[in-house]
Amino acid sequence: MSLFVSTIINKIDRKGRVSVPALWRSSLTGQGFAGVVCYPSFTTSCLDGMGMDRLEKIASSLDRLDIFSPEQDEMAQLVFASARQLAFDTEGRIMVPEDLLEHAGLSTEAAFVGRGRTFQIWEPSALKKAEAEIRRRAAERRPSLHLGSGD
Repeated sequence: MSLFVSTIINKIDRKGRVSVPALWRSSLTGQGFAGVVCYPSFTTSCLDGMGMDRLEKIASSLDRLDIFSPEQDEMAQLVFASARQLAFDTEGRIMVPEDLLEHAGLSTEAAFVGRGRTFQIWEPSALKKAEAEIRRRAAERRPSLHLGSGD
């Protein structure tokens, strides 16, 4: 699994099609499904996206929860019930369904935001506001990340 890095802004055409960044497409195509999986973020007004391999890992994680437990039911509903498989067309674009465009406030441009093993799709001005707030909180809290032994 490749990592999604950088932020790339691409135009959305009148039909709701947008190009997935080329470097990301090349790693996503080798997963058995040539496209992305997206669902409405349940924490903010953007789309959460990933490759099929990551979605399969989420499914495996859900299998470790007690079946019919509230946690398992809620996570399955939040992710799988609203997820969409968006296949690449011949030009590397995906067609974003209207309800997903609406959730993220997308109309003319989409910011693809790398988040390591996943990515998000934001409306560019909303992303700028969110990034400013994230940077403000980070400056206050000074978070750290433990890389483990030998890293």
